Amino acid sequence: MAQVDKDALTGTETTGHEWDGIKELNTPLPKWWLYTLYVTVIWAVGYCIAMPSVPWLSGYTKGVLGYSSRANHNAELADVKAQRASTWLTKFEAGSAAEIAKDSDLLQYAMAGGRVIFAENCAPCHGSGGQGAQSFPVLADDDWLWGGTLEAIETTIRHGIRSGDDDARVSDMPAYGRDELLQPAQIQAVADYVVSLGGGGGGSEAGKAVFDENCAACHGEKGMGMQDLGAPNLTDAIWLYGSGRDAIIRQVTAPKHGVMPAWAGRLDDVSIKQVTIYVHSLGGGK
Repeated sequence: MAQVDKDALTGTETTGHEWDGIKELNTPLPKWWLYTLYVTVIWAVGYCIAMPSVPWLSGYTKGVLGYSSRANHNAELADVKAQRASTWLTKFEAGSAAEIAKDSDLLQYAMAGGRVIFAENCAPCHGSGGQGAQSFPVLADDDWLWGGTLEAIETTIRHGIRSGDDDARVSDMPAYGRDELLQPAQIQAVADYVVSLGGGGGGSEAGKAVFDENCAACHGEKGMGMQDLGAPNLTDAIWLYGSGRDAIIRQVTAPKHGVMPAWAGRLDDVSIKQVTIYVHSLGGGK
């Protein structure tokens, strides 16, 4: 029988391991610690049986209780949608944008939702605050090609501009230079006249004659534009495709025509009304 080695100081058995004169005592684990370990092992086994836990190559064990955090999340979302439908959404679906804007509670809800919708869908082109960019119109001023009323804004959002939608806004300026409808000298003369409409000076009778014959039908006799036709005001300092004589010559010669998508079908009816109200509030609505 092997002789048991005991520590001389404590009288406790050792494991037989010794380092630099230090012996390792064979001290058993406390009972409470062992019992706690046994309980946690039993709990872990029971949890793996009852709940989703063990991953496999193409999934995981579902557990006998059938618990699913995703299913619970979807159920909570369904409850939230049902609550909204019984309060806000029903009112939004029933009312027009103008009616919603007159209700302070609905207006607050529309502004909150419209801000998010605008940031996700409109801000990449029009800027986070509607400040616009080169070739993308400013939504925070009072210069509107198609009108700045709630109804006009909603129509533009729903059907877009040159979007291919049956009810899309369409205004195509002829390519007077590319299609040889005007001679280069006439284009230069009318460009000088358009500059003069904004107070730039330099207009001539020849330029005015070209303008009256070719441009006034859409832009008006004084160049102040026509929203029914989507023709811009030429007398202010707001230019979509660049200002100055050279930019005007380029636009008259071979005009650019922007495209805005139709959001009907991409956004639901309530979302369109919300973003309509938000755009109207940016500062340029009428």
